[in-house]
Amino acid sequence: APMISLRAARVNANLTQEEAAKRLGLSKTTLQNYESGETIPDILMARKISEVYDFPSDYIFFNKNNA
Repeated sequence: APMISLRAARVNANLTQEEAAKRLGLSKTTLQNYESGETIPDILMARKISEVYDFPSDYIFFNKNNA
């Protein structure tokens, strides 16, 4: 499967940034920082994101520099 960005995975899950942040227990700012590549979630948060988005974390890239 092709790699997709964190933002694309969220959009694919039909979640707004607000909804996703709430489900993940994050501030919207933190989620925006993850999506922009400013900061990278740790492995536990990456797993939680993949569960909430129902998308394998192996196929999500969390850092724009790895794209």
